[in-house]
Amino acid sequence: MNEDRMLGGAEIICVGTELLLGDILNSNAQFLAQQLADLGIPHYYQTVVGDNPIRIKRAIAIACKRSRLLIFTGGLGPTPDDLTTETLADFFDAPLEERPEVWTDIQEKFLRRGRPLAESNRKQALLPQGAEVLPNRTGSAPGLIWQPRSGLTLLTFPGVPSEMQAMWLETAVPYLKDQGWGQAAITSRMLRFWGIGEAALAEKVAPYLEQENPTVAPYAGAGEARLRISARAANQAAALALIEPVEAALLALTGLDCYGRDDDTLASVVGELLRSQQQTLAVAESCTGGGLGQMITQVSGSSIYFQGGVIAYENAVKIKLLGVEPTVLEEHGAVSALVAEQMALGVQRQLQTDWGLSITGIAGPGGGSPDKPVGLVYIGLATPPGTVYSYAHQFGHFRGRDWIRQLSACSALDHLRRILLQPHC
Repeated sequence: MNEDRMLGGAEIICVGTELLLGDILNSNAQFLAQQLADLGIPHYYQTVVGDNPIRIKRAIAIACKRSRLLIFTGGLGPTPDDLTTETLADFFDAPLEERPEVWTDIQEKFLRRGRPLAESNRKQALLPQGAEVLPNRTGSAPGLIWQPRSGLTLLTFPGVPSEMQAMWLETAVPYLKDQGWGQAAITSRMLRFWGIGEAALAEKVAPYLEQENPTVAPYAGAGEARLRISARAANQAAALALIEPVEAALLALTGLDCYGRDDDTLASVVGELLRSQQQTLAVAESCTGGGLGQMITQVSGSSIYFQGGVIAYENAVKIKLLGVEPTVLEEHGAVSALVAEQMALGVQRQLQTDWGLSITGIAGPGGGSPDKPVGLVYIGLATPPGTVYSYAHQFGHFRGRDWIRQLSACSALDHLRRILLQPHC
């Protein structure tokens, strides 16, 4: 028997040509993968296949050889390209039969919502003989729970994420637990880093990357580095007990480079520091055009510590609203350390806040020069005691304008975070 099947592996098969074309993000696979980990169900493979019965059958044939639990999303609708149910029935040589209770449920839902019912919707009441209905409380397409052969379980869900998630939580999870799945827990913690690259981080924590249970794995994305700590144990509490000493050791090695964990963002962490210290912040932005303020205000309750900002894109605005000296602009240019500092001091003064944070730079693709290339950004930070700092970054131009703006806003928050964590502030 295949080793994965002996271990009880699960496989996610997402059906839909729109996924292959990149028209929609495959959030269903991400949700299901996280749920399987929470249940402690080993998960080894994911497949995306288009709306083609031959290719769907090939995917099923491969999956049956290596996994015991097959989870399908998509292809349960009423249109001709919704092929999942009939293809499964054909593959396992099971006749389709109409379930009267399902057809009645579909008709009642359309009637309640005042929507016209097409004859093609009746197709959604067809299930393979021997399969159980996996009810869909919110949508018209039910799923199925089916064991077409010994040691193999199939679950199908519609592609609509809200419907799939409700069906999974309300019916699939209790069913799987009742069938003996999920006898262990796989729990993960994600540590998030800014100001250190993935390679440098991996070198710093290298001894921990070789261990098993908990495992430690490095990741990179959107300018940040991450370490995922994953542990497998009898239950979540036991898994967390395995994670905690490893997390503490990693934090001791990485210091302030780690800004948070799990769902933390730089904006949420900075916001909590400002709130706990009862201090306020204002921002002045040039090249980021309001992106820094947007990050800050995405955090619920940010009005407690965030007063507002000035988008000083044109030099005249820098002079008039922020008090940047015209001679400084003439001698040093808008993208310079002195201008960043005066912008930070100006917005701090104008909005009467404890902290002023500014960004000025060249986001491109044009506007650069040999002395000041695209990607050059200056960040200014005015502190409560009246000290002002500036930080220069060269983010490069290869990933484009949005990338530079994103890194600029995050780096500004990170500089503020690090100073807020210093004892004298």
